Amino acid sequence: PYVLIAASATRDAQDDQKVYLDKPALVLDDQGPDPLRITAAKGVYHEGTRKLEVSGGVRLAGATAAFDTASSLFDTRTGELVGSGPIHGAGPLGEIQAKSYGVYDKGARMVFKGGVHTVLKPK
Repeated sequence: PYVLIAASATRDAQDDQKVYLDKPALVLDDQGPDPLRITAAKGVYHEGTRKLEVSGGVRLAGATAAFDTASSLFDTRTGELVGSGPIHGAGPLGEIQAKSYGVYDKGARMVFKGGVHTVLKPK
């Protein structure tokens, strides 16, 4: 359901369940009609919990929309991506910004919460 790559990966010397990633890229629904690509400056994969934390210029981009945020957490067990920091971006309906977000159903559904502001484009 996802593909994870990075420029480099380094296992933590003190915790063998933790892997540090440089310039990670995560692709959700890689074979689907509109894969969602998440890129960041750095990441940490926790093998025990199977969760990936990414931070530093995080960008979520699909074929029709792109969003920027500071950090995200991807749960490889559930396929859910969440962020508790501000997010802003644009898609076919217009622009949106919010204080937190969640991405569900392989990127097909996004939920924005907290101080949500939108600018809708007329058709």
